[in-house]
Amino acid sequence: MPNTALITGASGGIGAALARYHASKGGDLIITARRADALEEMKAELEATHNISVHVIALDLGTPNGAESLVEAVETKGLTVDILINNAGFGGHGRHVDRDLADEQAMIDLNVKALVTLTHAFGGKMAAGGGGRILNVGSTAGFMPGPLQAVYFATKAFVNSFSQAVDHELRPKGVTVTVLAPGYVETDFSARADLDGTDLTKSGATPQSAAKHGYDAMMNGDLVTINERRLSFMLGWIIPFLPRRAVLKMVEKMQSK
Repeated sequence: MPNTALITGASGGIGAALARYHASKGGDLIITARRADALEEMKAELEATHNISVHVIALDLGTPNGAESLVEAVETKGLTVDILINNAGFGGHGRHVDRDLADEQAMIDLNVKALVTLTHAFGGKMAAGGGGRILNVGSTAGFMPGPLQAVYFATKAFVNSFSQAVDHELRPKGVTVTVLAPGYVETDFSARADLDGTDLTKSGATPQSAAKHGYDAMMNGDLVTINERRLSFMLGWIIPFLPRRAVLKMVEKMQSK
């Protein structure tokens, strides 16, 4: 059975863990990120270890035509994407009006625009072909507003809503869409987002455990999955019933230094 997975943001963190987990199951890969050297190292590792094929496409999805360039590169190579994993994304700490607007807009471009473009392109091909799986890496941040990361939390709320709607549209065509909504995961995300030193980063899951949880949920056709039971309970049975102002203060405190 064809089993080629396209993974964005595959050079580290959850993306790299997802690539290794898929490869361990005998699946071929198309891996993409900005760092060509890291991708080539992963290609060599996975092909040698698992006897699979790994295709490297190094580019920046956050550029104006980054996602379209990725779609074109995949088509030029004559590859078929059976599994799409939209993992690339980033956050940024600080009050929205104090942050650089270009950085905020770049976050939207990568976390939202690129994800939508790739879902449209490859999801459409999957539907036409009668089947496929999509995993969109969201966040527990998508379940609440996020003072001091206002845009990031909002992008993940979009991913949550968008993915569920597209799953409903495509499931009759044999295509499922799953949202992985992890809590804090120990990757370089916090350093890039300038979150080190906040309560948010005191403890978290490993990239490997989050990747396995999300991948398995995708293969089961789950709609939304949270990798920690405690967080799942809080987001399902506590947060929705708290006053909005209380939630805002709680999130702000969690992300304050």
